[in-house]
Amino acid sequence: MLRREDVLIVDGYNMIGAWPELEKLKQEKLEDARDRLLDLLANYQSYAGVSVSVVFDAFRVPGLGAEYKHHRLNVVFTREKETADECFERLVGETTSVKRNVYVATSDQTEQRVAFGRGALRLSARELRIAVEESRKEIERTIRKEPPPKRNPLGNVLRPDVQVRLERMRRGEGD
Repeated sequence: MLRREDVLIVDGYNMIGAWPELEKLKQEKLEDARDRLLDLLANYQSYAGVSVSVVFDAFRVPGLGAEYKHHRLNVVFTREKETADECFERLVGETTSVKRNVYVATSDQTEQRVAFGRGALRLSARELRIAVEESRKEIERTIRKEPPPKRNPLGNVLRPDVQVRLERMRRGEGD
């Protein structure tokens, strides 16, 4: 689906409202739901190798907005009086390229139209949730297949006669 050089711009609050795990967290504390979303997307970004930006709409919140890195994710809180639609349009315009695709993950119809108008492709909240879950399962499968760490990592590097000699020294048996 997404390629390594692709860009994914995510409507953060749309995902929180659409993913059951995050919706449940939001009922208790919105900040916990945001943090969990960012953790899930950071893992997905590392697995898929795409560049991910997460936009949180702060339209009614006074201030200059904010943009920062979190686990290599680009996190954007929109500026005062800047709608998420305007922010998506700006980000899509900044990242559109012939060499890569830009995806906007949202189930908001208006934001989808804005993204299409700027040349981006769309992922629904459901489609992104499936992709994130599949990547998590693949990571777990990969981890389970790995052999346990060796007790003596030098064992594969040293010649057998050197290993025997070092073992004798360790036991205090001399040379």
